[in-house]
Amino acid sequence: MRVGADDGVTLTRDTDGNGTFRATFGFLSTETPLSNVDHTEITGPHRWYTAVGARLSFADDGLTFGTNHHQGLCIEFVERIPKVVGPRRHSALWVSVADPQGLADALGC
Repeated sequence: MRVGADDGVTLTRDTDGNGTFRATFGFLSTETPLSNVDHTEITGPHRWYTAVGARLSFADDGLTFGTNHHQGLCIEFVERIPKVVGPRRHSALWVSVADPQGLADALGC
């Protein structure tokens, strides 16, 4: 899987304050309304083999879009997002972004 410069996290908002959270990682992507974000948590460091790449958690139904193992943001959803990999929908997404706190702030969490 090749991750490019256009991959990452995008937040959009309209004039009414409604918005969308979108994350892409190579040919994988997911999208949900911003109102579906419940809370976030900055986590790390992690073992590289659990945090780098597109991964499904063995412990739960969480999804990872990671480019490093140092630090990232776990985004928990009110309602599970459509499945990207694995057999079930996902209740959380972990992303390794350059500024986890900035993303948490932008999400309002």
